[in-house]
Amino acid sequence: MTRDRFTEDELQAWVDRHLDATRSAEVEAWLDANPDAAKRWRAYRRDMDVLHGVFDPVLAEPVQDRLNPAAIRARTWRPLAARAAAAVLLVALGAAGGWLARGDGLGRDEAAQTLPKDAVLAHRVFVAEVRHPVEVAADQEVHLVAWLSKRLGRSIKAPHLTGQGFELMGGRLLAAAGGPAAQLMYQNSEGRRLTLYVRGTGGGDTAFRIQRANGVSAFYWIDRGMGYALIGDLERGRLLDAANAVYRELTEYRTP
Repeated sequence: MTRDRFTEDELQAWVDRHLDATRSAEVEAWLDANPDAAKRWRAYRRDMDVLHGVFDPVLAEPVQDRLNPAAIRARTWRPLAARAAAAVLLVALGAAGGWLARGDGLGRDEAAQTLPKDAVLAHRVFVAEVRHPVEVAADQEVHLVAWLSKRLGRSIKAPHLTGQGFELMGGRLLAAAGGPAAQLMYQNSEGRRLTLYVRGTGGGDTAFRIQRANGVSAFYWIDRGMGYALIGDLERGRLLDAANAVYRELTEYRTP
C-alpha cells in the first residue's frame, strides 16, 4: 500500500538516492500514480545523475601540491587552508548529493533566495537587446573587468567559454537590492546567449543549485561571499557544462 503523500525532504532524498529500497519503491509507486509530480521529481533526479556524471570523477583526481596540508600550513601569510578546503568540499559535497536544489527551496540565506530571481530578470531584460546588449564590449575586456571589480569592491574575472562555443560579448554594471552587480554576456555562432551574473552576498557558501523560470535555466552558487548565476535557454546538460567551466576557472583564479 502506497502513502498518500511524501514530504519535500523525503522526495529530495529519493532524488539524491538516499532512501532505502523499500521507501524508494514506495516513492516510485506514488509517482506512477501522480503524473504531474512524477514529471517534476523525475526531472530533478535526471539532473542529479548528470551532476554525478560531471563531478564524481573530480573526487578521483590526485590532490594538487598547492592543496597539500603541509604546503597550506607553510603559507602562514594568508588563510589559504580554509579557502582551499571550502573549494574542495564544495565539489565533494556536490558529488555526494544535494547539489541539485528545488527552485522553491533555495536555502536559509536571503541572498540565495534573491540571487537567481535577480539574475534571471537581468538576463531577460538585456539578452534580447540587439544594438546595446552590453555596456562595455569585449574588445575592452581589461577595462571592463577593472571597472566592474572596482564597483563591486572585489576582484572579478570574465571566464572564457570558448570550449563551450561561446565568446564574450562584454558586460555591464547593474543595481541590486544589496548593492552593485555585474552581468557578463556571451554568444555562440547560432546567436544564442548566456549571461553570468555576479554580486557580493555576504553570506556563506552554498551548493550548486538549479532553477528554471520563464523559459530559461539558471545554475547558481555562492562562494566566499560572492554570488554567481549562469543563465541561458540551453539544454540543461550544455548549460551545466558551461557552469562547470565557469566554476573551475573562477576557483583557479582565486587560488594561488
